[in-house]
Amino acid sequence: MRKLWCVLALLLVSQGAAAGAIERLHQFLDSTRTLRAGFTQIVVAKNGKRPQQSSGVMIFVRPGKFRWQIEKPYSQLLVGDGEKIWIYDPDLRQVTVKKAGQALGGTPASLLAGESGGKATLERNFSLREAGEREGLEWVEALPKTQESGFEKLRLGFAGSELKAMELFDNFGQTTSLYFENLERNPSIAPSLLRFTPPSGVDVISE
Repeated sequence: MRKLWCVLALLLVSQGAAAGAIERLHQFLDSTRTLRAGFTQIVVAKNGKRPQQSSGVMIFVRPGKFRWQIEKPYSQLLVGDGEKIWIYDPDLRQVTVKKAGQALGGTPASLLAGESGGKATLERNFSLREAGEREGLEWVEALPKTQESGFEKLRLGFAGSELKAMELFDNFGQTTSLYFENLERNPSIAPSLLRFTPPSGVDVISE
């Protein structure tokens, strides 16, 4: 479950090819209110063996709302409605419910789904530095200021004015890489996509 939190809000888009990666991130927080994109996620354990791959669609609406839908190889859904975060596993017939403020906190999710004052939230929760160029991308690195975040650092890779990749290094030596496609900034999002009602017959667990 922690792995899912780590990937939720590390999905940032930049503006201005001449700007540094940090400045692009700041510009994004000032100008982006909604976001939709397809993603491919690859998780590599500390021993480097048996990478796990999944894919799906993500949606964010600031402040405080998101939808993270894993479609392959299995189905799993996370919905943040601004007050609660719902984690639905159809195979287990189980829904876990968390309070949004407590669940997001200083985690990467607060970058995207946080309050409107995104830049202030960013600087309060993360230390940023330019991380140079690699694999044709320009990278920015973010280190959490709280030990409760569940990860050591994350890196975001930009090509021109778009986010193309993200790497997250958690506290267990695991690396999660995300690659984005068909990314849309400020699209119209149906409110129904950001609400969740538990299906009949599932177990609901509150934390």
